[in-house]
Amino acid sequence: MGFLKWEPVEYGIGRSRARPVTPDVLRWDVPGDGPGVGEGSAAVVDDQFFDVVIIGAGISGIGAAYRIRERNPHVRYTILERRPRLGGTWDLFRYPGVRSDSDIFTLCFPWEPWTRPEMIVDGAHIRQYLADTARKHRIDKHIRFSTHVRSADWDSSTDTWTIRAERDGADETYRCRFVFFGTGYYDYDNPYTPAFAGIQDFAGEVVHPQHWPESLDCTGKRVVVIGSGATAVSLIPSLARQAAHVTMLQRTPSYMISAPQIEPTANLLRKLLPLKVAHWIIRWRNALIGVLLWEVSRRAPQYMKRRLRRIAERHLPAGYDIDTHFTPPYDPWDQRLCFVVGADLYKAIRRGAVDVVTDHIDHMDAHGIVLKSGRRLDADVIVTATGLQLQALGGITISLDGEKINPHDRFVYRRHMLEDVPNAAWCVGYTNASWTLGADMTARSVAKLLEYMRTHGYTHAYPHLGDTDMPEQPAFNLQAGYVLRSLDVLPKSGTRRPWVISHHFLRDALDHRLRPIDDHMVFGRATAEQRQSA
Repeated sequence: MGFLKWEPVEYGIGRSRARPVTPDVLRWDVPGDGPGVGEGSAAVVDDQFFDVVIIGAGISGIGAAYRIRERNPHVRYTILERRPRLGGTWDLFRYPGVRSDSDIFTLCFPWEPWTRPEMIVDGAHIRQYLADTARKHRIDKHIRFSTHVRSADWDSSTDTWTIRAERDGADETYRCRFVFFGTGYYDYDNPYTPAFAGIQDFAGEVVHPQHWPESLDCTGKRVVVIGSGATAVSLIPSLARQAAHVTMLQRTPSYMISAPQIEPTANLLRKLLPLKVAHWIIRWRNALIGVLLWEVSRRAPQYMKRRLRRIAERHLPAGYDIDTHFTPPYDPWDQRLCFVVGADLYKAIRRGAVDVVTDHIDHMDAHGIVLKSGRRLDADVIVTATGLQLQALGGITISLDGEKINPHDRFVYRRHMLEDVPNAAWCVGYTNASWTLGADMTARSVAKLLEYMRTHGYTHAYPHLGDTDMPEQPAFNLQAGYVLRSLDVLPKSGTRRPWVISHHFLRDALDHRLRPIDDHMVFGRATAEQRQSA
């Protein structure tokens, strides 16, 4: 196999193009799926070289595989998944009540309609949808399970990545032209758990939802859930159906918005119209509603506060202290809104199965939690729903010609490529909308870039800011604790396109369609002298 050295030709600030070569000198067109077996086993391949290596077999990785092959049908790819099953987040989180905090019509893929009646869906059904989708489109044949990627090193002499991984205790090496990080943005191994004084003295069980033990039975027990975010809000109503009593202990309230589990209009459209047409209409309708909700929250926060308060007043007991327990000191969407399905949390409070306590923890002892106010919360089980720990690129060590890079030192280009890092993309969804709205846009952008490179004979491409003065702003536009704790972990966002990490789906959709593919991009190819070295 031959590889060519880049010979870029500059065209003004921030742009360059390479002299085109014929595509047949590049290995972009290795045909066939190759033999393989299903979920839980490794796909069989001829060797360890691929056009594209996708890291992660969750929503991002499966979506990328489909979009890349859709536009580049002969590209050879593999998916490296560290877990023994696909699903990513929806395989990792298995606590009672785990569900999406986005509607399923925007969370599922635009190219594979959701067919069940629910709009807000539990985690097990989401994972099953992903498994069924991967099987239907033969994506599962390309997945290597239990393969934990440790590092990726770019070699500019051959324009290839070397991926080093560990699989079943053995080291493996892969080489590829392009790497796609479908790894999400949080640490799968280490959730965020504050240091609570005296926690080692607690005689009961302490669990974090990210590592929920299958053997845990809360039937008849007193449970205290620390936290008021999306995890706590989805977990508590489910626990309340089995535990003797549940207490939600929060330092700061969250805004809650109620959504029905089944939305009649969506199901009616699917009866009246062809499934794919109905899915397209419902997906765009829900996406636009989400954008409208966010815009109103940012532009008219007092109005949105009143609307959210009315939801609480309608479902909570008369005279309930909403000001203390459900009135945050910040504006809506400074932190993500929490979905309560059919107002289930409020209803659990009304029937007396759940108490809400707004206070700070002083310490823990053998019997439970002692608060700063002096109040005691006795417990048999303490659930620390205290949040995530953010992590860039799955914690994988990235090097360029042997020199390690820090993602935080790089600006992000069009939400998915890192400044001056060739042939690599990182999939990051939205903080204020469905993950998949952003993930699918990234997957289509990468598929388009690969097609452009293949048809023009380029062997590398990277975004280049150059000498442009670009102010920096936080990557995520939330004041949530998990974001504020990790400002030094995430790559940098600029203040103007294409270097800003936007959280506005409609603007990004327009930018995706209208911005030239070579804007602020450098393209090149390897020289003939390097063909044999690869």
